Amino acid sequence: MELAGIKLNNPVMVASGTFGNGKEYADLIDIEKLGAIITKSISLNPREGNPPPRICETPSGMLNSIGLQNDGLKVFIDEHLKFLSKYKVPVIVNIAGETDQECVELAKALSKEPTVKGLELNISCPNVKQGGMQFGCSPTGTEEIVKAVRKATDLPLIVKLSPNVTDIVQIAEAAVSAGADALSLINTLLGMAVDVKERKFKIARKVGGLSGPAIRPVAVRMVYQVASAVKVPVIGIGGILTLDDALEFFMVGASAVQVGTGNFVDSKTALNIIEGLKSYDLNDIKGCLL
Repeated sequence: MELAGIKLNNPVMVASGTFGNGKEYADLIDIEKLGAIITKSISLNPREGNPPPRICETPSGMLNSIGLQNDGLKVFIDEHLKFLSKYKVPVIVNIAGETDQECVELAKALSKEPTVKGLELNISCPNVKQGGMQFGCSPTGTEEIVKAVRKATDLPLIVKLSPNVTDIVQIAEAAVSAGADALSLINTLLGMAVDVKERKFKIARKVGGLSGPAIRPVAVRMVYQVASAVKVPVIGIGGILTLDDALEFFMVGASAVQVGTGNFVDSKTALNIIEGLKSYDLNDIKGCLL
């Protein structure tokens, strides 16, 4: 199948930040069966990430505050991308920066790499120029960064939206008007957990991103709203652990899905969904509830 100019093996991908750079799962599953791999967010320079503890389990999901820990662009290209180039699986690189220019430089450099079939722009990271406010919190901020990256690359550009906004449709429309070829949503919801015995927060930075089954109803609602409003493909993300979970997203308009926290529950989650989808005609299901 094709999505926004990217040839996918099937409509089930693994979400950024939950599958490393492919190497971590290559001995566990046949990664060539995946629709595509979305790599962990990379920044221009290496990032150590936030201090531990930075992950904790909640009753229905995971709370994390990793802080975009990654090896930086050079190591990514020299090591991680080189490793992935051996496999017949589309590679979509998730990029993140604290400024428009950092994202532009990432896009330019990755556009020269034949293994990279598309970019997923993470606009949930803080914009230093705006005092740490996320790019994706306002239509204006979204439009500015998407427009800048759009000019820097001819690769298909997917923009990953944050759910931590007042009106997701406004943000989605701003991304599309600025040149996004597709949208992926949702990223994590802001949350907090407390260890009542120790009387302290469970993660060092107090606030983290909640993922997993708890956020699925929110994600399904937002995918429905966005798919109803825009003309570009929408990729559904949020608590997908089973075939039925994925079908929910397709029925409300998603053209593809990404499995995130489910990879930690069972490394074969995405493959199980891919196998289950073979019994369905996606053209018949997609958007049937719009």
